[in-house]
Amino acid sequence: MSIDMNIKIKFYTVLLLLVTLSSTSCNKYLSLEPQDGIIRQNFWKTKEQLKAAVNGCYAGMLADPLVENLFLWGELRGDMLAAGVGVRNAELNVINVNISSTNTIADWSIIYKAINNCNTVLDFGPEVLKYDNTLTQATLNGYLGEAMALRGLLYFYLARSFGDVPLKLKSTSSDDDNLEIAKSTQQQVFDQIIADLKQAEQFVATSYGNRNDDKGRITRYTVNAILADVYLWLDKYDDCIKACDYIINSNQFTLVPGDNNWYSTVYFQGNSNESLFELQFNQNKLNPFYNMFINFKRFRAALKVAAEVYTQDFFDITNIDIRGNDASLKFNDGTIYKYQGINANSSRTPAASFAHWFVYRYPDVLLMKAEALNQQGNGQAALNAIEVIRTRANALPSSAMVVDPTDRNGVTDYLLAERAREFAFEGKRWYDLLRNARRNNYERLDLILNVVPTTAADEYQQAAIVKLRDKRSHYFPIFLYELQTNKALVQNPFYQ
Repeated sequence: MSIDMNIKIKFYTVLLLLVTLSSTSCNKYLSLEPQDGIIRQNFWKTKEQLKAAVNGCYAGMLADPLVENLFLWGELRGDMLAAGVGVRNAELNVINVNISSTNTIADWSIIYKAINNCNTVLDFGPEVLKYDNTLTQATLNGYLGEAMALRGLLYFYLARSFGDVPLKLKSTSSDDDNLEIAKSTQQQVFDQIIADLKQAEQFVATSYGNRNDDKGRITRYTVNAILADVYLWLDKYDDCIKACDYIINSNQFTLVPGDNNWYSTVYFQGNSNESLFELQFNQNKLNPFYNMFINFKRFRAALKVAAEVYTQDFFDITNIDIRGNDASLKFNDGTIYKYQGINANSSRTPAASFAHWFVYRYPDVLLMKAEALNQQGNGQAALNAIEVIRTRANALPSSAMVVDPTDRNGVTDYLLAERAREFAFEGKRWYDLLRNARRNNYERLDLILNVVPTTAADEYQQAAIVKLRDKRSHYFPIFLYELQTNKALVQNPFYQ
């Protein structure tokens, strides 16, 4: 159901839970579709049901096409991705900055369904205390904190992608619910995200006692990573640094050594020492990337990625940036490899397409702090952080930049270049460019305009540059179906 606000229905999906082998882990799922009224009568009675409901929030994050959307929203408008032979028209139109309200990429319904799962837990979870005397307030608060943080993360994606969006904080659980809600401003959404995260920080655990849960469920470290990201968007640099330092000073995370096991440890096995939060695909719930990159070949790496982002040592072919060839991509044909490989020489089969989706890793924390420090005038500290990341990865001298620490824009360019190398195809590139471009009243609009020659087809480039000069074009339109079914919505200004 689109945004759970669009049409009156008799049956509401309270929990999008896709159960696998057990209900004891956050990546185990349960499917329940109770009729209105059964919600209170038969479900919210035991702590086991509450736990299952929270598991359903995580399951909703794996529901198709949510992760595919996160990839497309973060990469299509960036400069790392190129159209493959199987690219869809909707995707090609985004690449060419030719977006309309009928483009299905702008369909946000799966995100709001996941948000409704979180709202459902927040609305009904506290009732379990009345029925199950083995449920403690601390345990309840922990579950509520996980739901708050997931909701905050999802709204963070929406606000960065659409600007102003409807802010729905109550679940759709009754025929009497108001299903038509107007947009809140982007700033109001950011404020709510911070409120959710600050509350979640007080509630959630620092550890659940096992690695898979610590990497696959929201912890206090995850909350601070999201907070740091939000604070960067709001130019609240002291707050960003404080959130990053909480993670850094915990000594719970480290960069995985850049040896022959680095790729397998970080990307094939997942849940490594540098992971903060990963969406846990598995044999029972595959990710979309095999079909996207291998089977239908919808995308490949842009030509610049091998030649300019990672570069090559033509005198010593064994001297490589470990994040480049046979890691993020295959240099010979531009195949995106990050989610496909077992190691440099072996690939997954279609049935083993369950690489995790990497939401936050420790390098992100180091580079977010570096970005905040640079904006505060401490460019040398930012350059030091970049060097730590480059050293782990054996980044080649040909990709290094000689930058004066007092040159804020120069350090910004170096940070963005290093983020491109470190987080290639992890759904971050467009957001990185937009976040840095929009500062100081779009002082660095060039960061966005420079994308066009890399990705847009020749015949679209002039029009694309004209459109992108209007900052309102940097956000997606409201999908036409949403406008037709929710009369309280108004189209985003650029698309009116």
